[in-house]
Amino acid sequence: MSKFGMYAKFTAKPGERDALAAILLESAAAAEAVAECELYIINHAETEPDVLWVTEVWSSREAHAASLALDTTRAAIGRAIPLIAGVESTKIRPVGGKGLAFSNGI
Repeated sequence: MSKFGMYAKFTAKPGERDALAAILLESAAAAEAVAECELYIINHAETEPDVLWVTEVWSSREAHAASLALDTTRAAIGRAIPLIAGVESTKIRPVGGKGLAFSNGI
């Protein structure tokens, strides 16, 4: 089964980036208990003051979808929505590199 990943660009409403980052960091902390979540990193964009990038890698697309149905995830999304001006995402399929374990390579 292939790993599943995503790069998500969150544009916060003006002045709300840090509050949105705090919610995303809570989600990252909760993901520590989810073995299928292999990477969940929140990044500030250096050139865009209201933008956060989230980098995610999951053991599978299904594991990611299941995480979105969790009560804690749904609650975090509910708190985040009022802070968000826009979201763009790119789904990816990680194939290798430092930081992730791959049993079958590509």
